[in-house]
Amino acid sequence: MSGETTGPKFAGASRRTLLLALLIGLAAGVLSAVLIFAPSAESPKVQTAGKALVGGPFTLTEPSGKRVTEKDFAGRPLLVYFGFTHCPDVCPAGLQVIAAALDQLGDKAKDMTAVFITVDPDRDTPEVLGKYVASFHKDIVALSGSPEDIAAVTKAYRVFVKKVPDPSSPNDYSVDHSSFMYLMDGNGEYRRHFLHSVDAAELADVLAKAIDNPAAAPDA
Repeated sequence: MSGETTGPKFAGASRRTLLLALLIGLAAGVLSAVLIFAPSAESPKVQTAGKALVGGPFTLTEPSGKRVTEKDFAGRPLLVYFGFTHCPDVCPAGLQVIAAALDQLGDKAKDMTAVFITVDPDRDTPEVLGKYVASFHKDIVALSGSPEDIAAVTKAYRVFVKKVPDPSSPNDYSVDHSSFMYLMDGNGEYRRHFLHSVDAAELADVLAKAIDNPAAAPDA
């Protein structure tokens, strides 16, 4: 009888001991994981700041044939608009807005630069583009260049450009492109953009603030 009683008690004690050991092991494992993966109080904190990747170096050609870079426009606000001379309506509308805004700025306009960069270098030679842009406003700078020049600047400004063949005329084509005006500060940093249909008075107001403080972002 005594042997039968001792057996079950020993087995029960062994099960309890085994269970306790398992629980201790599990707790130790959890604690180790916490210590390993928990961030250290001395670990440096990574800080990120949003910055639009718009703009960058470029080399283009003025109507006179002079080669210019982004450095030629440094120190003053720069309004950048892309388009082409065969554009049926969007580009002319945007250029009219820029022209009206420059007129509203009056003498302040001399402290900034507005440029119109072609997305169609095959047809828009510097001379052709210069005559086209001058018909809107004498102070808008026309910039063209080689296909490689234009590819580089449109890439820098994240401009979508796609040549679209004309099915009715195999030798003709149009160009689909994004149509934003980009305001860059005196340091060449992107500040904000406008639709081509922005109100001229609103554009002039933002440009005036940028002129007064060329290295700071104007109010949105």
